Amino acid sequence: MTSSVATSSAVPSRRLGIIGSIVGMLALMAAVLPHWIVPIVFPPAPTDQVIVDTGHRIKDRVIARVKGMEYQAPKVEKSAERSWSEASSVTAISLGLLAILLSVLALIFREERLLAAVAATLGTGAVAIEISFVVIGALILIAILYVVANIIGLF
Repeated sequence: MTSSVATSSAVPSRRLGIIGSIVGMLALMAAVLPHWIVPIVFPPAPTDQVIVDTGHRIKDRVIARVKGMEYQAPKVEKSAERSWSEASSVTAISLGLLAILLSVLALIFREERLLAAVAATLGTGAVAIEISFVVIGALILIAILYVVANIIGLF
């Protein structure tokens, strides 16, 4: 009465899910950390300096318009802060999309669903954070324009 039936409980692979989760976590870190670290490493210019520079540019434009000449804006070099911010945004979105792709591949190859879901969630979160920063910036710009237009009397 011995049964030689081999019962093999196949454990699903976890490779793509684990890689996707790690990539998703890196994407989330690339989306969040630079917004805290970049201002510490590259502090912004003092407010009074920004106001003075803006005043000089406005004065130069007015003088050019009065003289009937076309205003030539000076070439502004891309700051290190802006370069790092752009690079971190591109990295966060790329890694987020890669994490989502690895999650889909994990589901296609019938790997463990929990790890695939974690990878997809982390990747989606990283992309959503980057998009939310753009939307917040646009809303702030709209609010500033509305206040200026209200002061001028357009509304």
